[in-house]
Amino acid sequence: MGCIIGGLAGTVACCFGSAACSLCCACCPSCKNSTASRIGYALMLVIGTIVAAVMLDPGLRDKLDKIPGLCKDFLGSDYQLLKVEQCDNVVGYLSVYRVCFAMAAFFFLFSLIMIAVKSSKDPRSGIQNGFWFFKILIMIGICVGAFFIPRGAFGQAWMIVGMIGGFLFIIIQLILLVDFAHGWAESWVGKYEETENKCYYFGLFFCTAVFYILSLAMVTLFYIYYADHADCKLHKFFISFNLILCVVISVVAILPKIQENQPRSGLLQSSIITLYTMYITWSAMTNNPDKTCNPSLTDIFTPSTINNGTTTGGTNVQLAVFDWQGIVAMLIWLFAVLYSSIRTSSNSQVGKLTLTEKTILQTDTGSDSSAATDGGEKGQNVYDNEEDEVAYSYSFFHFMLCLGALYVMMTLTNWYSPSSDFKTLNANMASLWVKISSSWLCLAIYTWTLVAPIILSNREFN
Repeated sequence: MGCIIGGLAGTVACCFGSAACSLCCACCPSCKNSTASRIGYALMLVIGTIVAAVMLDPGLRDKLDKIPGLCKDFLGSDYQLLKVEQCDNVVGYLSVYRVCFAMAAFFFLFSLIMIAVKSSKDPRSGIQNGFWFFKILIMIGICVGAFFIPRGAFGQAWMIVGMIGGFLFIIIQLILLVDFAHGWAESWVGKYEETENKCYYFGLFFCTAVFYILSLAMVTLFYIYYADHADCKLHKFFISFNLILCVVISVVAILPKIQENQPRSGLLQSSIITLYTMYITWSAMTNNPDKTCNPSLTDIFTPSTINNGTTTGGTNVQLAVFDWQGIVAMLIWLFAVLYSSIRTSSNSQVGKLTLTEKTILQTDTGSDSSAATDGGEKGQNVYDNEEDEVAYSYSFFHFMLCLGALYVMMTLTNWYSPSSDFKTLNANMASLWVKISSSWLCLAIYTWTLVAPIILSNREFN
């Protein structure tokens, strides 16, 4: 078993290790050191997320009890109570808090270590791009230690930290989404201008129309199911206000003055931001403790369960664990993490306006000369493209993954108050306001990318 684990660890280290490791490995294709490292850290976060999600299985606690001698049937009542408490710690929302605490602590530690790394000549660059086996051990060690943190106020205190981190990561998601939208539109518009192939033109029109239609459909459903009751005035305000803001940004995006400074700005970007804003609005409303304004999807599609008190409670428990809003949130999170790991910033104007250039996204640095030199060699070649300058901010990348771990924690727990018992989960208004305020800030950031070249006319963004 030790040989197997060692071999797997060696393979992982080889695939995402330093250039020296590539001499003894042929398991991965050639790539830049900066890209390989980012993918490696992203995979660590994704695997940790999978582990945290498994701990949310409502039947996991019962399965632990079935293992002889693990959680019960011990001699001595004191020791018995201790083992039962330890088994309770590895299931439920608090266990997710502990796993995500370990991931957040690991990435925050590396964020501090990697401050002001300028090139691969810095000794700390070797830590960033190598020693993967030891870094995995460190994360596992922190995770094991997190399960020995006394319950006390840990859950409530870490939930507040998670809300703040989740809020900040939502903003980062929007920045990445803005970059994606601008990059997509610029690519298709550029290809249309080069080839005059109308497929790109109709593609832009079709995607824009689909995104706006989906947004309008969501608004309609919101009014029907989340703002129909007289007590849901707050939801009516959220829906109406965000709808007005989305109309405003769509109009602003096509104003002649905006088009003059950003010829490729258009409705495709606005439609993507509109759809994302509507998703955030829905996500916020699902955290309202008032069930008359926050029906579950099961209640919406099978209204008969609303009047059945015996089944509604059980349904809510299941939805608290496996919720469609949470699934969508995790898919968007996965897109953001992978996009930030493999995307190279090519839109300099958007990059400078949204801080993605050399901060969140990597830029093309160095050359492929080292790859070409060894091009004839068999096997993997992870070549150093950061000898003169790093391709991205090491410190900020780790800080972003730290926020990503906190966002995962809040998403997997549906932003509820922490508990080990799935039957005592409670939504809270604080998370509702965190999400809805993030939607407003997201719209403000997108608007800034449109008007900044006009307001700061004395600055060069191109």
